[in-house]
Amino acid sequence: MKRLPILLTALIGFGLFSCSKTNKEEKMISTISKEAFGELPDGQKADLYTLTNANGMTVNITNYGGIITKLTAPDKKGEWADVVLGFDSLAPYVKGHPFFGALVGRYGNRIAKGKFKLDGKDYTLAINNGPNALHGGIKGFDKVIWKATEINQDSVVGLQLEYVSKDMEEGYPGTLTVKVVYTLDNDNALSINYTATTDQATIVNLTNHSYFNLTGLKRDILDHEVMIESDTLVPIDSTFIPIGKLQSVEGTPFDFRKPTKISAGIVKVEDEQIKNGGGYDHCWVLKRTEPGLMLFATVKDPESGRFMEVFTTEPAVQFYTGNFLDGKLTGKNATYSKRFGLCLETEHYPDSPNQPQFPTTVLKPGETYNTTTKYRFSAK
Repeated sequence: MKRLPILLTALIGFGLFSCSKTNKEEKMISTISKEAFGELPDGQKADLYTLTNANGMTVNITNYGGIITKLTAPDKKGEWADVVLGFDSLAPYVKGHPFFGALVGRYGNRIAKGKFKLDGKDYTLAINNGPNALHGGIKGFDKVIWKATEINQDSVVGLQLEYVSKDMEEGYPGTLTVKVVYTLDNDNALSINYTATTDQATIVNLTNHSYFNLTGLKRDILDHEVMIESDTLVPIDSTFIPIGKLQSVEGTPFDFRKPTKISAGIVKVEDEQIKNGGGYDHCWVLKRTEPGLMLFATVKDPESGRFMEVFTTEPAVQFYTGNFLDGKLTGKNATYSKRFGLCLETEHYPDSPNQPQFPTTVLKPGETYNTTTKYRFSAK
């Protein structure tokens, strides 16, 4: 009889262990949840979706502008921290911001003087960046409510966003039907797939404008080490418009073919292109050997060990080092000062509609625009 308490203790202990293990296993699944995020001045309501994978990585996305408001990544100690600039509430996004985490369209990057010709007809866009049109106009895709549908599969959670841009919205021809799908997998990778169709010829160049800071928003990104698989740059004039020819990165501050600290090229460096961009705000032509999704860039914060790999099907990337951040915006207990975040905006070249030597950005009826970009996070 004296053995009975011992046996009961053992059984209870086993039961507790089994229950604990089961609960742990239940937590190790991917989830998506939804909550109210606020209301726009016109009464439209915005929602915030939280995607969490089996490792505990979290991505928050709002259907207002398709904005990534939060993204966590692990450091070399296994500690997670938010690594994207943004805000915790809707109001600062509505008030105005430099495209933090936003979907950009109908045309990402700049179009010279807000004008282009298509099929013999002239089109005029809003001038919203110096003498040029930028990122879709006054009310681009970053400032509209998208129709959202949750995705919840065994090892992947995601958010499908849909928007119909009407003919001549912001000056662009054709009714464009756009679908953007964010998916988070258990490899700590966030993928973004963009598709679009049109009922008449138009121009399309979609991207995401997330500002990354792998320190966990503790300091600027000047010590980040960046690699970009590119031999060629699209040089710009003083208004950020391509001058019409490509330039080798060899022997310039734009050579990131090996991991290089950002500070090495823009701190106390005399270079015409660095001067024109105020730092890095240029388009790199990716060195492709075949079509499809390719690893084209890596970013590492040496102190935390956080490491980001970026893949795309696009032909180019706009690498931007937050040169216009000026400390006037704050969020997440951080002040967004100059060079506090970096962007890797996968895309076609700037001003392509006015530069026939560049790859075309024209989309015609019967065609489907389809591109994918993936950001994968780890620590080294």
